[in-house]
Amino acid sequence: MLDIKLIQNDFDAVATALRKKKVDESLLEEVRAISLELKSARLVLEPLQAEQNAKSKLFGVYAKEGKDVNALKAELSENKEKIAEATEVVRALEEKLEALATIIPNMPSPLVPDGEDENDNVELKRVLVPKTFSFTPKEHWDIDSKQNWIDFERGVKLSKSRFSVLKNEAARLERALINYMLDFNRSRGFAEVAVPYIVNRETLMGTGQLPKFEDDLFKIEGEELFLIPTAEVPVTNLFRDEILSKEELPLKMTAYSACFRKEAGSAGKDTRGMIRQHQFDKVELVCITTPEQSEAVFDEMLSCASDLLTSLGLPHRHLMLCGGDLGFSAAKTVDLEVWLPGQNRYREISSVSNTFDFQARRAKIRFKDEGKNRLVHTLNGSSLAVGRTLIAIMENYQNEDGTVSIPDVLKKYM
Repeated sequence: MLDIKLIQNDFDAVATALRKKKVDESLLEEVRAISLELKSARLVLEPLQAEQNAKSKLFGVYAKEGKDVNALKAELSENKEKIAEATEVVRALEEKLEALATIIPNMPSPLVPDGEDENDNVELKRVLVPKTFSFTPKEHWDIDSKQNWIDFERGVKLSKSRFSVLKNEAARLERALINYMLDFNRSRGFAEVAVPYIVNRETLMGTGQLPKFEDDLFKIEGEELFLIPTAEVPVTNLFRDEILSKEELPLKMTAYSACFRKEAGSAGKDTRGMIRQHQFDKVELVCITTPEQSEAVFDEMLSCASDLLTSLGLPHRHLMLCGGDLGFSAAKTVDLEVWLPGQNRYREISSVSNTFDFQARRAKIRFKDEGKNRLVHTLNGSSLAVGRTLIAIMENYQNEDGTVSIPDVLKKYM
């Protein structure tokens, strides 16, 4: 959540920054108008409260001295009613302001380029050169026709479209990838945690999925509980409403989880294969840092995810997301896109984001610094999406006879 005082005090700068994310300026105008109205309402309430306190003390003095308190009692009663009315006005405005503030996205970093959508993202670099095949490489679903690794039909039978079943070596490969990713991240100093896959509304509010993106979440009927869209949500919220010590920062964590997304608005996109599923596995990186550490930690997380891809022999590129493609909570994001020879294109396999203090303000995650409580910075990144990594291995390690080789680093896990 953005600092409301920032909108009040530097509206033009906030509005200019949020134009990169295509935020309707009328929403910011409404926030500013309500915040000014709230300020005026508090100016009405505070003198009434001060007067009540003063007259209450005077009432005690009068009573002790035996003076007539009837007139003062009537004044206190009348003022109490005014306070109740003014308090209700303030409360209603605070609730309205809070509700509006929760749907305003984070401001992008000044480093984020302008742009409308994914077509305006900026390539930073490429890592590894794609392999040259002596045959026309196939897409993963065509490779599977020989391997019998992925059962799309039975996934639909068990659930609905965008679900699949992994079989035989694919099931083992997925398990190998999860273990390898966690071990790799642990070797880079990220502590492993295992978290619930079902979380409450407050947890999703803390990282910014709610209230704006409820339509993309699977909700438990009759409960204020949801299936997680990513392990970022529970791992970041481990420290919700807590005050950490400066000495324990940065906190660097990695977690495996299944992820669940309705994929609202993606009708017609990637309907074939395993690129876009309602349920998928992912290994996540989450860091909680001081503001002074966050950029260095961001680079460390990005290197970790990129080096993991390199260790698997998978060519990929780094893309800085433009403002129009930047996520709700992110101030800055670099995507890693892996090369898929069957599709003859790069596809997203990881996003590493710095949210600055946006999530920390929502989740009330602070740290003690020289006697003062300051908001932390929170960062998250995929390391990696397991299903897409499996697809990338199938396509990059395919052989002309339809078999698939296994990267050397995974052989001990197979």
